[in-house]
Amino acid sequence: MEIDAAASGAMLKRERVRDAILELIEARRPGDAIPSERVLCGELGVSRPTLRAAVDELVVAGLLVREHGRGMFVAAEKITQELISDRNAFSLPQAGGVWTSRLLEFRTLPAGARVGRKLRISPAAEIRYVARLRLVDGSPMAIEHLHVRADLVPDLTSDELEQGDLYEHLRDQHGVQVSEAVQSIEPTVVTRAEADLLDVPELSPALLFERLTTDTRDRPVEYVHSLYRGDRYRIVSRLALGPRVETPAPREGHHPGIPPGDFTGGDPVTFSTRGVVQHGL
Repeated sequence: MEIDAAASGAMLKRERVRDAILELIEARRPGDAIPSERVLCGELGVSRPTLRAAVDELVVAGLLVREHGRGMFVAAEKITQELISDRNAFSLPQAGGVWTSRLLEFRTLPAGARVGRKLRISPAAEIRYVARLRLVDGSPMAIEHLHVRADLVPDLTSDELEQGDLYEHLRDQHGVQVSEAVQSIEPTVVTRAEADLLDVPELSPALLFERLTTDTRDRPVEYVHSLYRGDRYRIVSRLALGPRVETPAPREGHHPGIPPGDFTGGDPVTFSTRGVVQHGL
């Protein structure tokens, strides 16, 4: 295949501009202004379209914010989740921030064919369906849809879903001790309704988490799919390429796609991963 020299040159020039702007961002704090497009064009010796293309990429990536009539500013710092390879699984340190929940919907309904297959129950069997908005330090971060077997949590309350640690409630109030989860991560975009809840533009990038959790008796307890803001949440992988002295992983914070404090009182959670893992959409 013949490479278009002009297109390649334009791409490389935009990449150099992007790197220069990233240096400006990294030297500032969230909320700080960066120079105007006119000033940056002069300093970097590039055209306005070239500069704007690089800036657009950084805005979509959640690193810059444009404010009409005011200029460009460094965006709020992303919530970073690190994945560390641990033999055949990932042992997940927990992300920071103060996580809270706002209940959007809570009802009992038949599992249906798809959820029934995942939970290994009849499509007619009842589940507790929960939709809740997850916030970090008061800002919307994720929309979470939980499907929990009703026979395991007949007395589950809305207070348990909005306050405290869900899996602590399952253990202490319902006698359900979760032990393992299989989770996938892939990129997606938000719909208009999701965008309104997450306070982002429609079709903004997002991370889709799907998780199936089982208890110590190998019974599926819940199936969850969660949508995390791509502009505020990123996944970083650390790959072990050789042996070293292992140190305990930090236990503070919250697992990606999992409410903070879940799986407390047990061993660190391990996930087998499939699908696409994005490093800061």
